[in-house]
Amino acid sequence: MQYTAAVITISDKGARGERVDTSGPSLVRILEEAGYRVTHTAILPDEQILIQRELIRCADELELSLVLTTGGTGFSPRDVTPEATLAVIQRATPGIPEAMRAESLRITPRGCLSREAAGIRGRTLIINLPGSEKASRENLNAVLGAIGHGLDMLCSQGSADCAAPASGETPPSVDAWLREAKALEAAGEIGMYLFHNGVVRQTARARVREGDAQAKPVSGMRFSYDPERVATAVEETRRLPGIYHVRVWLNRGELKVGDDLMRVLVGGDIRPHVIAALESLVGTLKRQCVTEEEL
Repeated sequence: MQYTAAVITISDKGARGERVDTSGPSLVRILEEAGYRVTHTAILPDEQILIQRELIRCADELELSLVLTTGGTGFSPRDVTPEATLAVIQRATPGIPEAMRAESLRITPRGCLSREAAGIRGRTLIINLPGSEKASRENLNAVLGAIGHGLDMLCSQGSADCAAPASGETPPSVDAWLREAKALEAAGEIGMYLFHNGVVRQTARARVREGDAQAKPVSGMRFSYDPERVATAVEETRRLPGIYHVRVWLNRGELKVGDDLMRVLVGGDIRPHVIAALESLVGTLKRQCVTEEEL
């Protein structure tokens, strides 16, 4: 199976255009040669909030399998990439940075000074790498084979067969979403959060929308979505007046009555803006982003 990946360079000078990024393109080449499809790259300054947002976007909205960061793993006060990573992951994978540091120590005693972190968010593996092109290549090559096997297990929830039929995924915690949102820099601008939770209902769509009294009850639903369209819908919502925070989660697979279809959180300045944004986003998701088949 071909996995999708992102490479995020963390560098103040790189983000300002004062330094040419060589580490990021080097990592892209290694991944592509290993069979990954790199669909997203970015250069960010050493700002923890911005790094956290980008990692969350890659995992939750773009749904990438692997996210590599390069830079910001040292002792400088501006080196906050590990802190940003630890703030967004749900499960740590300490063996990966341990293996990378062991490889670095074979080359230089300063390898023990790297503060790289790694972990899992949803179905996404996030790994920090050093900012040096040479060190980042060495570290990635040290764990690249193991990463592939890890993604096989992550994809299939313990089995290496990613073609196994899906039966729905665990929805995120709304409380965790809100804690995350209120920790962001823009939280002071938000006066209201609205949450939408769509579920599989027993009453057939034809009965509700078309008044067909003969429509049989629904026993479940096959549900899927287009990640790129979802990401576009979220970005468009973020650009609406007064909107400062948007989170979307969509289920997939063969679902039962009562299972969650989607969870959507929108935060903004005033009630009219937030209501309009939530209604617009949910409508777009339903009309343009999802595929559903009642069973």
